[in-house]
Amino acid sequence: MNDKALFIPDEEAMLATGAKLAKSTQAGDLIFLQGELGAGKTTLTRGFLRALGYKGVVKSPTYTLLETFQLGDILLYHFDLYRLIHPEDIKEIGLSDYLTEDAICLIEWPEKAKGFLPEPTVCCKIDVPENGLGRLLLITGTK
Repeated sequence: MNDKALFIPDEEAMLATGAKLAKSTQAGDLIFLQGELGAGKTTLTRGFLRALGYKGVVKSPTYTLLETFQLGDILLYHFDLYRLIHPEDIKEIGLSDYLTEDAICLIEWPEKAKGFLPEPTVCCKIDVPENGLGRLLLITGTK
C-alpha cells in the first residue's frame, strides 16, 4: 500500500474508505486508528466491518475496551485504548494475546500504549480541519 492523503467530505465517504481498506487487509494485520474524539475512527471501522459482511451495530468500545467480530473465517478485534491511563496497562489487559496471525486488529488511540505495541501494518490518521468540514485522512503502511 502506498501512502495516501485523502479528503473525506462526509460520513458516507468515510464508510466507503473503510470498505476499501478492508479489501486490502488480511489476517495478521494490525491497523492503528488515530484522531481526536469524534474524528471518525469508529465510522471508518463501521465501513470496514460492513465490507466484510457485518450487519449489526458497530459502536466504539470506549467503555468495553474491546469488541470482537467473527465474520466467516475472519476474526476481527476492535480496541479503543482511550481510557488507558498508563501505557504499561496494555500488558494487564492482555492485548498481545489478540495480535495473532489469524486475526485483524483495529486499535483506536494506539498512542496510549506507545512502546508496548508492535509497528502497525497500516496507520490511519484522521484530522479535523479548523472549519470542521470534512476530514483529512492520511493512510500509511507497509502493504
